[in-house]
Amino acid sequence: MTHRFRGMSRVLLLLLLGGVAWAQVKQESRTLVVNGQAGDAAVVQINGRTYVDLENLARIANGSLGFRGNQITLTLPASAMNAPPTSAPANSPDSGQPAPSGLSRNFVMAAIETISQMREWGSTLAYAIQNGYGVTESWVAGYREQAAGSLRVASAAASTDADRNALQLLTNEFETVKEWSNKLVEAKKTMDTAKYQTSPDALRNEPLSQKIITCGRFLGSMLGSGEFKDDPSCH
Repeated sequence: MTHRFRGMSRVLLLLLLGGVAWAQVKQESRTLVVNGQAGDAAVVQINGRTYVDLENLARIANGSLGFRGNQITLTLPASAMNAPPTSAPANSPDSGQPAPSGLSRNFVMAAIETISQMREWGSTLAYAIQNGYGVTESWVAGYREQAAGSLRVASAAASTDADRNALQLLTNEFETVKEWSNKLVEAKKTMDTAKYQTSPDALRNEPLSQKIITCGRFLGSMLGSGEFKDDPSCH
């Protein structure tokens, strides 16, 4: 049950990349078919999009899901069995193939975890501000340090030029979230947060919030593609 909660929680955190932190979430059970294998799966629907529990996906596909530190490993054996045999790894010095140029798997996983931590930081702070709860620097620091730790893991995992370019955008997003967080903490100190409690969209519609949402959505799409791309929202 704990692993299922962790898997679903990470999926829900990643949904914040699309700027749906304050959207209503509908959860239901559906029949999911993966590579011809059918089974019941818990799904959530947000703004017309459907997201599936990772643990259910792995079960139906006869794969496996593992948690280790900041990493989530989803293994779908069907793809491996369908892959043609090779005499040497693609990045082997004897294969005559160029080194990988896209985003590496380890970096993508670490970057996704970093974004999840940033979204948890941002969404928790936004909720507290909008509902008039007490917000202090020491309270926010815990969320900031978790995100910073994940960013360091992503930095260590960067092994290709694409990884390093993407890491810069990820770092830019972290710095923007930190700037936004510092601004809200200061506003709370000066009792200047009442304007965020009058409308659920007041905080979301501010320029820094929009920048974070837009860049986060782009980063999620880029990581999913496995190739580095650039976007002005992350600068």
